[in-house]
Amino acid sequence: MDDIKNIISNKEIKYSNQCPECGSEIISQPERGELVCEGCGLVISEHIIDTAHNGKRAFTQQEKEKRESTGSPITLLLPDMGLSTVIDKKNLNDPNLKRAAKWNTRMTWDKRNMLLATTELKRIGSNLNLPNHVKELAIKIYKNAFNKKLLRGRSINGMVSASLYYSCRKGKIPRTLQEIIDQTNVKPRDVRRCYRTLVRELNLKVPSTNPILLIPRYITDLGLSQQVEKETIELLKKFIKNFSTSGKDPKGLCAGAIYLICKLKNKKISQKKIATVIGVTEVTLRSRYKELSNKLNYHKQ
Repeated sequence: MDDIKNIISNKEIKYSNQCPECGSEIISQPERGELVCEGCGLVISEHIIDTAHNGKRAFTQQEKEKRESTGSPITLLLPDMGLSTVIDKKNLNDPNLKRAAKWNTRMTWDKRNMLLATTELKRIGSNLNLPNHVKELAIKIYKNAFNKKLLRGRSINGMVSASLYYSCRKGKIPRTLQEIIDQTNVKPRDVRRCYRTLVRELNLKVPSTNPILLIPRYITDLGLSQQVEKETIELLKKFIKNFSTSGKDPKGLCAGAIYLICKLKNKKISQKKIATVIGVTEVTLRSRYKELSNKLNYHKQ
């Protein structure tokens, strides 16, 4: 046996078509990725990459099935990651196999829950144009919450929305909680409760939302110029660098900063329009406007 290992390790088998043990012919089994002795069954080599696929295009369904060498990619955005097993009901004579096939088609609560959650998550993610890595992180958080039985007394859609919001903040995607709430039928209060539950029970570190990331979208929605956008971003950078933004709504800071720059540049735009587009009250806008102008001395310029 040691001689066989030495022969294989020295790669002598590459230059011979005979088994090193019995001298029989070596045959290839591409479906298993192995080289096997036809006489004694010795596995000469394994995990061989199949290079026979020529990459030709398929124009019909039959050609596609014939040339297909891989399945669909594994993804967390499928309830079973795309690795489900289906028992074919045809030609089942064994009663036990028939019973197994019957139960295999029945959907358990776990499967149903994950199916509803992934469907809702992909729907919201598609509407908000969220990247895949954000949706995958969200479904990981949701699964952790489900495994820890945090969904008792809470809605599936509420937990999905909360998971997506945290994932957006973690991935620094400029999406607010209100935008996610607008895509679902869950009450804002319930989504906020679910979010606090996730952070507390899963020990998640809450990343802060950078208001600067929200500015380009709000500037576009308001129909303002790139110069206004540039100066608003510079203003916010200066404020964030010198003062704490903890506890302040990022949307309120954006609204106050945009209104301040527009006023300095004599742009005629109302507080009501800015507040409506950004999604804050006029009171919040005026409060942030006064804070920014006073702390940065912009009212003197």
